[in-house]
Amino acid sequence: MSIAQLPAHEALKLTALRESLAAVIRGKDETIEILLTALFAGGSVLMEDVPGVGKTTLAKALARSLDTEFRRIQFTPDLLPSDILGSSIYSPKDGSFTFKQGPIFCSILLADEINRASPRTQSALLEAMSEGQATIEGVRHDLPNPFLVLATQNPIDFHGTYPLPEAQLDRFLVQLQVGYPEQDMEIEMLFDRAVTLPLDSVEKVMTIDEVATIQRHVREIQMERSIAKYLVELVARTRNHPLLKLGVSPRGSLMFFRAIQSAAFLAGRDYVLPDDVQKMAPHVLAHRLSLTPKARYGSVTKKQVILEIVSEIPVPA
Repeated sequence: MSIAQLPAHEALKLTALRESLAAVIRGKDETIEILLTALFAGGSVLMEDVPGVGKTTLAKALARSLDTEFRRIQFTPDLLPSDILGSSIYSPKDGSFTFKQGPIFCSILLADEINRASPRTQSALLEAMSEGQATIEGVRHDLPNPFLVLATQNPIDFHGTYPLPEAQLDRFLVQLQVGYPEQDMEIEMLFDRAVTLPLDSVEKVMTIDEVATIQRHVREIQMERSIAKYLVELVARTRNHPLLKLGVSPRGSLMFFRAIQSAAFLAGRDYVLPDDVQKMAPHVLAHRLSLTPKARYGSVTKKQVILEIVSEIPVPA
């Protein structure tokens, strides 16, 4: 099922969600589209950029637009895994322990500046992002479904940051950059925020159950085997590329498949085109790669490697 086949009220809500985000972050339609692609594909989002360009604002705008439980964690060097997951509290009155849930027990979790916490704390999210559950003190706890992590991070060469391990990066569906606004949009931003903040006027336009329904529609999007083969060829090329020491995992292939379906859905189709594969490749694949020292010293970027691979692999007819 595509957007064009949705009931009128659901299609209107999707339009309202786009407009709600665009009113808060001006001139970033492509970034918003990738964010919604990840949302409806059921994957988490990593936003990396310099401070102050609107990463946290965009994440909060999405959370406020959805009628669901939303929590925010400010990651700091002294944050512990138990601060995220929760822990058992001792009651001296009767000598019992009562489990107190941490902020991870929500539908949308904003992990702000995730790479300012230690790798030990970052790893508290691994199980939740992969399996929608958290094992705490030997007991498994199911998380709400759907569950989405919106994480922001500063570039890894900034002071006081810890690079995310490869296993953590592989659990994010997409990585995106917000970027600096155009001058005209920055002027509009100044006047938008002269009296009130646009974020304060964001209204809930879609429930989490409606998001789950759209996610089911996304899984129904058709993909020809020739396009699936194209997808796998792109992934396989990353595993033997001379500039890469680590390519895309099979989990990355699965996430790529789902992201392409979601992109086709948002484009108004119930089938996938090679254009969807090419559009999503830099956002889904680049952050899963590890460059060789030669590539890093040569100022080669992961995105450049992906675009090169896309240009080399023949497009299916």
